[in-house]
Amino acid sequence: MEVEKLKTSAFGVQTLATICISFLASQTGFVCSWPSYTVANFTSNMTILNRPMTSMDISLLGALPNIGGLIATPFCGYIFNTLGRKYATVLFGLPYVFTWLIIAFSRNVTLVLLAMILAGIGIGGQNVSMIFISEISHDSIRGGLTSCSATGYFLGILISYILGGYLSYYQVVYTHLTLSVVCIGLLLLLKDSPVYLMMAGKEEEAAKAIAFYNQVGVESKIVEVEMRKIKMQMDPRLENMLDTENDAEVTDELIQRKLAEMVPRKEPSWKILRKSKSSKRALITVLIVIATTIMMGSVVLQVYAEPLFKEAVPSMSASLCAIMLAVDLLLASVVCVLVIDKFGRKNLLIVTSALSGVCTFLLGVQLQVHFAPPWFTAFLIYLYTFVYTVGCAVIPFVLAAEVFLPEVRGLCNSFSMGFVWIITFTTLFIFNPLVELLGLGTVFYLFSAICFLGTTFAYFRLPETKGLSADAIQLLFLKKK
Repeated sequence: MEVEKLKTSAFGVQTLATICISFLASQTGFVCSWPSYTVANFTSNMTILNRPMTSMDISLLGALPNIGGLIATPFCGYIFNTLGRKYATVLFGLPYVFTWLIIAFSRNVTLVLLAMILAGIGIGGQNVSMIFISEISHDSIRGGLTSCSATGYFLGILISYILGGYLSYYQVVYTHLTLSVVCIGLLLLLKDSPVYLMMAGKEEEAAKAIAFYNQVGVESKIVEVEMRKIKMQMDPRLENMLDTENDAEVTDELIQRKLAEMVPRKEPSWKILRKSKSSKRALITVLIVIATTIMMGSVVLQVYAEPLFKEAVPSMSASLCAIMLAVDLLLASVVCVLVIDKFGRKNLLIVTSALSGVCTFLLGVQLQVHFAPPWFTAFLIYLYTFVYTVGCAVIPFVLAAEVFLPEVRGLCNSFSMGFVWIITFTTLFIFNPLVELLGLGTVFYLFSAICFLGTTFAYFRLPETKGLSADAIQLLFLKKK
């Protein structure tokens, strides 16, 4: 289908559905930002809890969601393929509800910490839920809608920071609890992914879902074409046919096939992945992009953001700096939504990686020799955060949601998200020893080098997937390099 054939009403429905799913990412933003403005209360002798938290408790408060995410991630692919995209997303929304219920009705430190592990389980599933957005989106707007998940996350951070600055402890908790329940309600209004319904053999329901998301009748030609495309992606003969020298003949043969001739795969996801050359190459590509983007320094910059801001702009309160950083992240994610389908994943990753390399190099020089006034440090932090979030922070997750065959999409997303947890942990673990050994400025030079390494990889090895269907994307990974 051409871009102009996407009806305005279909665009509206797909956008509204994406907002509902992305609101789950806002729940992640609430959980991740909540500890930052409750630490003072939790460590005070006048704490609302049954006892003041120790320094170990505070460390666990921020770290335990990662444990929950690691626990959930290996099971996400199976759950999304078994329950379906809709009900799996609802299931992973429930931990947020239970988290805020525990926090609202318990003052016990141990229970509050256990609630953060529970929230991490929700975060693990929320990351994989991006495939739901990918599978209900038109090819021409899939990148922009999928990247809305990041916008939802940063919006959640901003909302939580604002609530924390103006409401009492329990007012914040009850507001987060209410919003988590509202999120579940919104998700229940959606129809499941047509791709999952076809995989489950529910063709009639799949046709209704396609009709709903495209705002056409069930008997429409659009529904027939979309069902043919999905069946084509599920045909075990697809990869063998695509892995040929004559693309035109391949395309003609695929178009001429009737739906009745398509034979869906009955094997487990891991067996399909093991046999699929295109999916294995896509997985390796996604993992490399994830590793390079995480190790560009954005994760660890957050560790030093507060002391750097205090040095650069001592007259500005820490809470105001945090709110401005959240606004910066939110605006960058909105820009990403607007440009990712215009400029493409490859070009956007190349440009933002290169610019991030320049920013981190300048930040390293500034930290070492202070060649500019202190406010320039704050400017570089905001600029780097904006540039990084426009592309590098979002594109790995967009790729993970769109480059795999339907049968292995859940499994490969589980692998990808598990790899995110591992690389993030590794980066944070080695950061302080590197700072002690080399100095903070030199470490930012290393981040800059990784940025340019990521730029080089994206330029030479990352195919452009903008506007392409899953079967067309498979062909890109099957082409001889």
